Amino acid sequence: MVPAVSTTTARACANIALVKYWGKRDARLNLPAAGSLSLTLAGLVTTTQVAFDAGLADDELVLDGKPAGAAELARTRAFLDLVRAAAGIATRARVISRNEFPTASGLASSASGYAALAVAAAGAAGLALDPRALSILARQGSGSAARSLFGGFVRMHAGRADDGSDGFAEPVASPLLDRVRMVIAIVGGGAPKSHGSRDAMDHTAQTSPLYRAWLELVPRDLAAAEAALATGDLTALGELAEGNALAMHASAIAARPAVIYWQPATLAALAEVRALRAAGHAAWATMDAGPHVKVLTSVDDAATVAGAMRSVPGVTEVSISAAGGPAAILAGGHAA
Repeated sequence: MVPAVSTTTARACANIALVKYWGKRDARLNLPAAGSLSLTLAGLVTTTQVAFDAGLADDELVLDGKPAGAAELARTRAFLDLVRAAAGIATRARVISRNEFPTASGLASSASGYAALAVAAAGAAGLALDPRALSILARQGSGSAARSLFGGFVRMHAGRADDGSDGFAEPVASPLLDRVRMVIAIVGGGAPKSHGSRDAMDHTAQTSPLYRAWLELVPRDLAAAEAALATGDLTALGELAEGNALAMHASAIAARPAVIYWQPATLAALAEVRALRAAGHAAWATMDAGPHVKVLTSVDDAATVAGAMRSVPGVTEVSISAAGGPAAILAGGHAA
């Protein structure tokens, strides 16, 4: 049993997938159709406070200083129901969450958001969950949130079990961790994207003639990326990440009707990345479900890459991020 009011605050960093998942094998349990591999980023942070309050008649959600819309509140309520069921409580909760970067624009705010929510809600509900259990819980809110429970490079297992018990993430050690940087080039001011990730990936899976080829590619890319991490081969990892991202977007562009996230500035930024490589710099592009371009690079080349991205018309903000750490409780609750 929790007190009349039990509050926990947690933070989590978003992650950028270097080998991506795109599509689900079980929408109800939010299980991905393929595994993935990501880098958690220190520069993309969400802080979330959860207060289970016996005086509340319903759940409440404040996102970035404003009451959330009905759809986002319903999604959060469904997630909190999972926590309540595990804790054996019925108490409603007030959730206050803030992203230190644009929300719902293709910068993985749902990953950091649901990772922080999982940690904060579990803590406030009195659940002492180990990292794997927290990862499985976070996955049910957002597939990529399972990875944001951990710092550095993270491998997500799609799993085969019908109950989702083997669909979890875990960190991957690599000598690249201290050397790698991600340059984040925001296109168009970080406005919300026109196609939500969930609907877009479902539409791609159902209508794209390239989707099956995409699914067949991912296991090969995962194996090669893990080998590159083990040996500290940034060039091999970067080439895989860029090729994998372009293949994902190709499958979406081939959907009927097409799902196209790119803007003119996206294409210009991609061309600039190729020019940087031709000039001998470490620079490989990756993109998620949005127009922004993230450039995998090294600590030595990060400033040069960032400067080049700032010169691209339509790129409105550029930042450099090192690898981020694991999700953590800031106040209250129970540590995992």
